[in-house]
Formats: sequence, structure tokens, C-alpha cells
Amino acid sequence: MTPECDTTNPGIDANDQKILNLLYEGLNDASIARHLGVGHRTVQRKVQRLMELLEANGRVALGARAQELGLLGSTDTDH
Repeated sequence: MTPECDTTNPGIDANDQKILNLLYEGLNDASIARHLGVGHRTVQRKVQRLMELLEANGRVALGARAQELGLLGSTDTDH
């Protein structure tokens, strides 16, 4: 028997989950960057990587896909 593959977390780490949660809440890249204390371009690159990883063709689709996979709400975003 092969080990189970975790299909609900396809290479998503805690920082990615924070970005997904903030994105789902409607924050733009600049606001996410300020909230997390990282650069705007860093957030843009991470969002692009997440869209590719989760096979989403846009920000709204990324949020829907993250919700579908149960990736939202699992980390504290320190509001």
C-alpha cells in the first residue's frame, strides 16, 4: 500500500495560507504586502505561483479553489 498523498495541501505552506486568507478577504497585493511585512513584488510573485499551483486562472478563481481545497481559515492572519 502506498502512503496517502495530501491533495488538500499541494505544496502550500503557512505563509501561502496567510496570503490566500488575505486575498480571500479582498485585500490587494499592496495591502497584503504591508500586512505581512514583505515587498509588493514578493506578494505578486507568490500569488502568481499559487495560481499556477492551484490551477486558477485569476484571483477570484484562486480564492474559490483555495476554499474548495480547504486551505482557508487555517492560519491566524493577525488582524
